[in-house]
Amino acid sequence: MANTTKALIVQSDRTLLLDVHCENAEDARQAIIPFAELEKSPEHIHTYRITPLSLWNAASAGLTPKDIVKALKEHTRYEIPDSIIEGFSLLMSRYGKIRMIQEGDDSSTLFLQIDDEATRLEIGESKALKKYLTKSSKGFLLPLVNRGTVKRELIRIGWPVKDEAPLAKGEDLEIKLRDTCVSGRPFVPRDYQVTAATAFGGHGVIVLPCGSGKTIVGMQIMAMLKTNTLILTTNVAAVHQWIDELLDKTELTKEQIAEYSGDNKSVAPVTVATYQIISWRPEKDGDFPHFKLFRERAWGLVIYDEVHLLPAPVFRVTAELQAIRRLGLTATLIREDGEEDAVFSLVGPKRYDVPWKDLETKGWIAEALCTEIRLDLPQKLRIAYATAPKREKYRIAAENPLKEDIVLQLILNHKEEQILVIGQYLTQLDSISKLLNAPLITGKTPNAERERIYSSFKKGEVRVIVVSKVANFAIDLPDASMAVQVSGSFGSRQEEAQRLGRILRPKAAKSDNSWFFSLVSGYTVEEEFAANRQKFLTEQGYKYAIQKWEINNPDSGTAK
Repeated sequence: MANTTKALIVQSDRTLLLDVHCENAEDARQAIIPFAELEKSPEHIHTYRITPLSLWNAASAGLTPKDIVKALKEHTRYEIPDSIIEGFSLLMSRYGKIRMIQEGDDSSTLFLQIDDEATRLEIGESKALKKYLTKSSKGFLLPLVNRGTVKRELIRIGWPVKDEAPLAKGEDLEIKLRDTCVSGRPFVPRDYQVTAATAFGGHGVIVLPCGSGKTIVGMQIMAMLKTNTLILTTNVAAVHQWIDELLDKTELTKEQIAEYSGDNKSVAPVTVATYQIISWRPEKDGDFPHFKLFRERAWGLVIYDEVHLLPAPVFRVTAELQAIRRLGLTATLIREDGEEDAVFSLVGPKRYDVPWKDLETKGWIAEALCTEIRLDLPQKLRIAYATAPKREKYRIAAENPLKEDIVLQLILNHKEEQILVIGQYLTQLDSISKLLNAPLITGKTPNAERERIYSSFKKGEVRVIVVSKVANFAIDLPDASMAVQVSGSFGSRQEEAQRLGRILRPKAAKSDNSWFFSLVSGYTVEEEFAANRQKFLTEQGYKYAIQKWEINNPDSGTAK
């Protein structure tokens, strides 16, 4: 018999449905977060899933299969299907069967301790691991530099490693948060930011929406650990934003913070660097000359901003930093290539996550109104589209010239908004920039010019800027209240989330809404890709209104 006072419905495929309107919903949510991944969070029912990765996360936090069953039984509305519990013990027991420890006093060599003979034989036969491991009694030896690579290869074959090799303490550094920002505003971290920082535990990932203050979580953890810190982020603009935030909200001085990028290569107790400069090398198979940064100081903490980028080749460069406390920050761990488990093995388990809509409801991020505007292809492009290969079809549809009419009309309709026009193709963006007489920022725009444009936008001197995919990550434009997406990277859900995130910071104006328009050529492959792009946001609870745009004449249009 159903107990309607319970918030949880446990299904046989290991999905958990949370009735958010139930009185005990928040208690149930807190009980399942340690062992289940949040997948969807629309208005009424949130969906969580128990996966091997989520169970290994739980095991790493000290939970047992009995703990999980107890939590489920306490909050479930119906009888738990027997099939859901089967396999918990087997999966969770895999965590800890392989331990990574330091070999004696030699800090350059690690030891994989594997007491179970069958497991040792399985690992020894792995072709991907043979080049990194040397057989030893009850396990394998490996060089410290391969610490992260070996852990990643092991998790790929279903063996999460319990990494017990010591973490470097790093050189001490006094770091305090201010009560009042240098800018004069009172500074009090929000409750969820404090909870996220407390959950860190030495290595792991914090997942929070864009605009919710992930940088503040990073600074709180720095203040807790009080050690030399290396911060890696996506571009020079993001480097400067980190430095500005550190100077504004901590008692660190300018002399204690340095920038290490293509523009400026300095090192200080807190150093903020770009992924690009770290991974640069003069020749394809050559050495990475800037890798020396990792040995310049006794770092005690590394912060990976936009951590979902790390499974890219850049992380193979930074793998030896496994010996240092590691914090990952991101709005979403989703990757289209399915490599999410790489972050678990290289940085650490997910320590904190919160539904986007929860923060919106509490006023911490802006309410977003999402609209997909569909328009026809012009008659003159239809034959070219019909005969083109699929990839070229997408570009023809994405660069539909009629989108320019819509962009112009939307900007005229929203005269009070600070607007970003975002796209994928530079010829399209250049044309729109000229049409609107608006500044254009692409990967080729010098950093000084980018920052001048961003500054003008923040001051309200410029109301519209046109940006390429360089604006997908770590751009702080708090007054941006509207985005018009004219083209994107095929079906990337990650990019859709990042672009929406540009306009989610709460606004000082009376209306706290943000507007997100996506322009799509109807009855084309772009429409198919758009559906996939929107999937992540609709699962977070955002609704997309779909409107048809009728072009009555070359100079005007209306949405119906």
